[in-house]
Amino acid sequence: MSIKCLIVDDETVAHDIIRKYCALLPNLQVMKDCYDAIEAIEYLNSNPIDLIFLDLNMPKLRGFEFLKTLPNPPKVIVTTAYKEYALEGYELNVVDYLLKPFSFERFVKAVNKASLQPSKPVPIPHEEASETKAGRIFLRTNSKHVQIELDEILFVEASGNYVKIVLKEEVITIRGNLSSLTEHIPTGGLVQVHRSFMVSQKHIKSIEGNQITIDKYTVPISKSFRAQLDQLLKE
Repeated sequence: MSIKCLIVDDETVAHDIIRKYCALLPNLQVMKDCYDAIEAIEYLNSNPIDLIFLDLNMPKLRGFEFLKTLPNPPKVIVTTAYKEYALEGYELNVVDYLLKPFSFERFVKAVNKASLQPSKPVPIPHEEASETKAGRIFLRTNSKHVQIELDEILFVEASGNYVKIVLKEEVITIRGNLSSLTEHIPTGGLVQVHRSFMVSQKHIKSIEGNQITIDKYTVPISKSFRAQLDQLLKE
């Protein structure tokens, strides 16, 4: 069965590469090239699409903001040069992330995932975190499982191959990175403010300059996430 695709990217080179890769897969049919989100919205209003190849940094309307405007978005494969945005897409039915420049082999892997995934997102299976009851989960750290209260998470910090989950009374270290964090804990209440930090919005005490105060801790804010945080504060 043919998969109808839409390319949404402000770079001509990206369109050329994706079109070339799509041409090598007989089940992919590129219906239109859109160079900004507004153009894509207009096309989607009157044309059915199965899969979008979506860039994130675009003029007029950024990629994730564009997705949030769609009442019933199709499956999405993000094509981006910024891997730190991966976490935000888990709530938006994003199938996979292709980090530019990506190979044809990696492209095929992403398309296969899109073909296999149901139309609606399914819960991500927890390998090291199992939910016991509302508000509590078990985390595997070293050779034991520790039960934590989700409401007590202040922030998380990525460091190499590990992530520190900072709670009110203790710090839990698990193996992984921010991109894989949803495999361990729900991230709906967390906001990314730095490539290495996500903070619990409800525990923010104050924001001053490029720093956030949470409990007894100070967390940095990077320039690339400042606009996202400012938008959140306006809501």
